[in-house]
Amino acid sequence: MDPVCPLDYRYGRKELKEIFSEKNKLQYLLDVEAALARAHAKVGNIQKKDAEEITKKADTKYVKLERVNEIEKETKHDIMAVTRALSEQCKGDAGKYIHLGATSYDIVDTANALQFSDSTKFISKGLKDLRKTFVSLAKKHKKTIMVGRTHGQHTIPITFGLKLAGYAMEIDRHLERMHECKSRLLIGKLSGAVGTGAALGPKALKIQEEMLKELKLGIEDVSTQIVCRDRYNEFIAVLANIATTLEKFATEIRNLQRDEIKEVAEAFEGKKQVGSSTMPHKKNPITCEQICGIARVVRGFLIPTYENSIQWHERDLCNSSGERFILTHSLILTDWIIFKMDDVFKNLKIFPENMKKNLEISKGLPMAESLMTTLIKKGMGRGEAHELMRKTALKASKENKPLKEVFLKENKKLNLLSKKEIDYALDPKNYLGSTYDIIDKIVKKIS
Repeated sequence: MDPVCPLDYRYGRKELKEIFSEKNKLQYLLDVEAALARAHAKVGNIQKKDAEEITKKADTKYVKLERVNEIEKETKHDIMAVTRALSEQCKGDAGKYIHLGATSYDIVDTANALQFSDSTKFISKGLKDLRKTFVSLAKKHKKTIMVGRTHGQHTIPITFGLKLAGYAMEIDRHLERMHECKSRLLIGKLSGAVGTGAALGPKALKIQEEMLKELKLGIEDVSTQIVCRDRYNEFIAVLANIATTLEKFATEIRNLQRDEIKEVAEAFEGKKQVGSSTMPHKKNPITCEQICGIARVVRGFLIPTYENSIQWHERDLCNSSGERFILTHSLILTDWIIFKMDDVFKNLKIFPENMKKNLEISKGLPMAESLMTTLIKKGMGRGEAHELMRKTALKASKENKPLKEVFLKENKKLNLLSKKEIDYALDPKNYLGSTYDIIDKIVKKIS
């Protein structure tokens, strides 16, 4: 059958897709079954040789996916299919001890935690790479002056480096969140059908401890039939938060790439890239647009994730089908857009001359605050200075004249500032506040 899901043929990195492939999912389940058998052997419930045989055969070299799927068609139960297929491969009595005392979600949720452990390493590595790219650009463009914008309007000068230093710190906070989240996420369970461990016998807690210690996972404090889903809620929320940040960055690039602004642009790859099927001149920010679209999909998984945590009593099965989409897609897509975002910024086209030109479009109006603060320093009251510059700026805007020209007339009447003071106040590079110190601090902190 031809692929249906775009993850199969369009989005996602090979490494992440392999972690969540059907074959590797089977291997994670087998790894948990093998660890369970070894834990039983450690407490004396089964013989060591039987645990060793189960461990040896708990490998997709022996337990074939095709056979598991064949059994599942008959049993209508995925974990029973895995345990039966594994049992068929074991010699002697070993097969009798597979899945001893466990319920299906002891295996599934613990396997999920193993997948989370492996996949989040890629997420964290991608975030570190992106943070490094931002720091490098912040350092390079520390003094590249551009206009700041609020409400889509020109405000006062900033530098492109300051913008990127802010981006670097936002990614840094996501790395913190990911690290903190993992302590609550990488959790398994072995406590049976309702969390009591009754089927495991008097050594239930010791068996659970041995199994999860070997798998390098934490233990669910009090489980039901499943690991508590507040953990998954937090994790998917962290991924959605990361995706939202990336959409914010991508939206900024898309806006700054508009023809009437053109301060930065996505790289246009090679001589044969096509921007439009009908408009030959187009160079579209397609990667940033892809990031925005996928970020919305990742955020879209928040609602079903939270709803899945509302279970009937000790659990129902409503979470199972949804999580097959949510967990794989959220992780693969988040990793993908982190990777693509890093590529965008590493190859970003930056146009400082356009930044300078755009700053001058407003004919000095962004420097009204600078003149106001200069007047205050000369002894004028803050309110009086603000009112003077408000009227001056409005008049300059209405008459479409440079702020300097209109202010010089006011200044001549009031004799407030010298020409040297006016020129200094109107020069954007003199009104950057602590910009350089802020960037230096971030570069030093993260480098």
